[in-house]
Amino acid sequence: MTRKPELSFWQIWNMCFGFLGIQFGFALQNANVSRIFQTLGADVGDIPALWIAAPFSGLLVQPVIGYLSDRTWTRLGRRRPYFLIGAVLTTLALLCMPNSPVLWVAAGLLWIMDASINISMEPFRAFVGDQLPPRQRPQGYAMQSFFIGVGSVVASLLPWLLAKLGVSNVAGEGAIPDTVKYAFYLGGVVLLGSVLWTVLRTREYPPGELEAFSDSPVETEQVDASRAWRLGVVLIVAGLAMLAVIHYYAAEKELYLLAGGLALFGVMFSWLSATRSRGMLRQVMGDLYGMPETMRRLAVVQFFSWFALFALWIYTTAGVTSVHYGTTDTHSAAYNEGANWVGVLFAAYNGFAAVAAAAIPWMVRRWGLRTSHMVNCWLGGAGLLSFLVIRDPQWLLLSMVGVGFAWASILSLPYALLSDNLPATKMGVYMGIFNFFIVIPQLMAASVLGLLLRLFFHGQPIWALAMGGASLVIAGLCTLRVAEPSAQLSAIEAR
Repeated sequence: MTRKPELSFWQIWNMCFGFLGIQFGFALQNANVSRIFQTLGADVGDIPALWIAAPFSGLLVQPVIGYLSDRTWTRLGRRRPYFLIGAVLTTLALLCMPNSPVLWVAAGLLWIMDASINISMEPFRAFVGDQLPPRQRPQGYAMQSFFIGVGSVVASLLPWLLAKLGVSNVAGEGAIPDTVKYAFYLGGVVLLGSVLWTVLRTREYPPGELEAFSDSPVETEQVDASRAWRLGVVLIVAGLAMLAVIHYYAAEKELYLLAGGLALFGVMFSWLSATRSRGMLRQVMGDLYGMPETMRRLAVVQFFSWFALFALWIYTTAGVTSVHYGTTDTHSAAYNEGANWVGVLFAAYNGFAAVAAAAIPWMVRRWGLRTSHMVNCWLGGAGLLSFLVIRDPQWLLLSMVGVGFAWASILSLPYALLSDNLPATKMGVYMGIFNFFIVIPQLMAASVLGLLLRLFFHGQPIWALAMGGASLVIAGLCTLRVAEPSAQLSAIEAR
């Protein structure tokens, strides 16, 4: 085995710099898309269904791109073609989104934007493993986290900052304010420019050279899925039963997607037990069926964590403007002032997450990975629940401290808990599969949050944040079911 050479600080900087633009676009999406939907006439109860495009695109795109980029080699390299394709498509979506003439156009552009971000994001995570020796990988992921924080803070603040500089923050009926338009235009420039920097300033190892660096054998054995049909039958029956109930009670239409998804996965698992294929779909479904026990338990933690985050991203604008600014009129000055303040709050939790990232290693040394993640999830839960009792919007910055700690922990500690349990030769596929447990709870949130608000909370969006807080508390408790990886903990303690 040939030893992979170490890279300099600036080489690592260059290879991670593109993440600044990716996170810039992602943060603009999270902080402003609900505002755009409401401005174009969406009812609060319809917003979750409109957001379904975002997680659904991730469910489809990330495993496919992870699998394909593992097997790609062009003159531009292995991962970099996907960086560039995703960046160009995302930039076009950012330029078009604030000019959407009607609601359905904005919903379609959200689908394109999120799918395009995922095309770039999945290979970026694998890029660190390709380029860096094991000793430098923590530095590479830390550099990505740094750019995540910087991009999120600046992008979330942009509409508020532009309003402070005198850009119009109010628009006519069905029109998006200039503060949002110019923020998206600037986001497109930053995204494309930063990804181009990484594409042009880095190189990739050819497949033969990369294989020579590998310290593990190539796995060719497939997972035994002969009994997968049993799980498939259960999911098909559950999905069909749910479809019947939804139809009988004329429930929310977005629930059809959830039920149909269950039945579809049931069909795929049934197919898995019978197929002799060795292609991409068989590999992804087989590894999903045969994933390690630690990954199964972390899936539950991820489910409740990302359910809470999606509630935060969908409903903070509607909740804060209706409760803390006292208006639902999307064309009023009060609404747009409140929507801009939500951008500040989103910037704040990303800023606090950067602080939390420095504190988390100390927490891990003192309490271990599981307890640290539980505490951080509970801090986030307390932050979201506090929206019910805090009335001064300025004091919501305090709520964002807890959310920031939870966000930093969700982006790091589940992966630390998982890392000792994945075969190196399947790292890309499993990371794509692990994304399922980020996407599925988002689909669940988009499907059921509107129904729960209507049935139990008189349609008041602030209660979606409370449900998110409770979900984070449950996520923290579920972390205790995951085994502590002693080797990973020792590595962290040694830093």
